[in-house]
Amino acid sequence: MRHQLTIVGTLLAFLLSTTSAQAQRKLAAETRNAALRYWLAFADLQDPPSDRSTQELLEKTAAGETPWDEAKLGVILDQNELAIQEMQRATKLPDCDWGLEYSRGPQASIAYVPRARVLARLNTLYGMRLMAKGQTEAAVGAWLDGIRFSQHLAQGGTLIFKLVARMSLLSDFEALTRAAQSGQLNDQQKREVGAAVRALPGDGFDWSEAMALEEASLEIAVRTMQQATSPEDYYREMMGKPAPANFSVPGRKDLAACRALFSEAEAALRLPPEQARTQLQRLEGRVAQLHPFFQDTIPSLAKINDARSELEASSAKLLSVLTKN
Repeated sequence: MRHQLTIVGTLLAFLLSTTSAQAQRKLAAETRNAALRYWLAFADLQDPPSDRSTQELLEKTAAGETPWDEAKLGVILDQNELAIQEMQRATKLPDCDWGLEYSRGPQASIAYVPRARVLARLNTLYGMRLMAKGQTEAAVGAWLDGIRFSQHLAQGGTLIFKLVARMSLLSDFEALTRAAQSGQLNDQQKREVGAAVRALPGDGFDWSEAMALEEASLEIAVRTMQQATSPEDYYREMMGKPAPANFSVPGRKDLAACRALFSEAEAALRLPPEQARTQLQRLEGRVAQLHPFFQDTIPSLAKINDARSELEASSAKLLSVLTKN
C-alpha cells in the first residue's frame, strides 16, 4: 500500500512539473518582417465596390475634396477593418523585405502593388472617419501608420513602388494638414507628426535607389533578350505589344550609353528637386539618342522630378501649418 502511494505521488509530481513547464514555455518569436504581415492584410482585404460613383467618392474623399460620408462609405471600412488594423500593426515592425525576385528583371512579380494602393487609401479614409467621430488621437495614429506604410511599400522597389507610395504619402500629409489647419491637433500630436515628417527625406523617398533598380531591371531584360530563341516573342511578353518592324536587340554600346545616362540621373535625383530640374531636363533630351528599346522603356525624368517636387511642397506645407497653428 505504501509502495502504491509512493508511485501515485511520483506521478502527480511529474504531471504537476510538466504542467508548470508548459505554462512557462515561451511563445515562438514573431516576425520582424512587416511584409509578411502586409500579405496577411492583403489576403483579408475586401475589394471596394467597383461602380464608378463609389470609386470616385472614395478618391475624392481620400484627397480631401469632399467630406467624409458615413452612410455611403462606412460599410466599406467596416468590411475592411480587419485588414486595415493588420496593416497598422505591421507598420510598427522594424524591417520590410518584400522578397522581390530582382534576378527576373521586369518579369519580377509586383502583384501586391495594386492591393497596397487600395489598402493605403482605405487607411487614410479610416483616419478621416475617426476624426469625424471626434477620435483625434486615433485618427492621427492611423495617418502616421500610413506614413510608415508608404516607406515600407517604397523600400527596395523600382519607380512603380515609389509612385504608388507617393500617392499614399500625399493623402496622409494632406489629411494631417487639414486637421492641423482646423485646430484639431493638440501640441503633443503636432510634435509627434512633425517628428515623423522630419524623419523622412524632403522628397519622401530615395528616388535614386529606384532609378538604379530600374536600370538593373532593363539590363536583365536586354541580356535575356539577347539569349532568347525569339527576341521578338520576349519583347512582346515584356512590353505587351508586338515588336516594331525594325526591331533589334540593344548591343554592348547601346547598354553602355544607357548605363551612363542612368548614372547621371541617379546623381541628379540625390539633389533637391529644384536643383535637379535642369540636369534631368537635359538628360531627357538625351533619351531620344538611345536605342529605341530604351526610348520606349525609360520613364519621363521630368515627371519623376515633378512627383518629387509635389511631395516636397506637401511636406513643407504640413510642417509650416504645424508651427503656425
